[in-house]
Amino acid sequence: MKRTSQRPVIITDAEKARDEQLRDRQIRYAVMMGVRLICLIVAAVLVGVGAPLLWLWLPLCLVGMVLLPWMAVIIANDRPPKEEYRLWNRLRHARRPHQMPPRSLGSRPDSPSGRVIDMEP
Repeated sequence: MKRTSQRPVIITDAEKARDEQLRDRQIRYAVMMGVRLICLIVAAVLVGVGAPLLWLWLPLCLVGMVLLPWMAVIIANDRPPKEEYRLWNRLRHARRPHQMPPRSLGSRPDSPSGRVIDMEP
């Protein structure tokens, strides 16, 4: 029986369930829409009160009301990156000296060099 050189999967390394990912994205979307609502209310209050520096605060609130929905939709539709593409995992794997180099296509684990060159007659 051959043993593979791959490490066993640890349960803490498992990805979140899709339902959890969806819930997290829904919460982020709702929070961003809440901030947009706050921008709208603050803009209305500033105009009603005639606040000083209205020329500065009103455009900031308007930019927030325009950009936040766009950003919220993009963030809500995006899923988290796969573990192999996360920066932390790349740095962690780079520090391991005992890690074997990746095999190329056509390589076999039972060959001494890891490479097999087939030549057909």
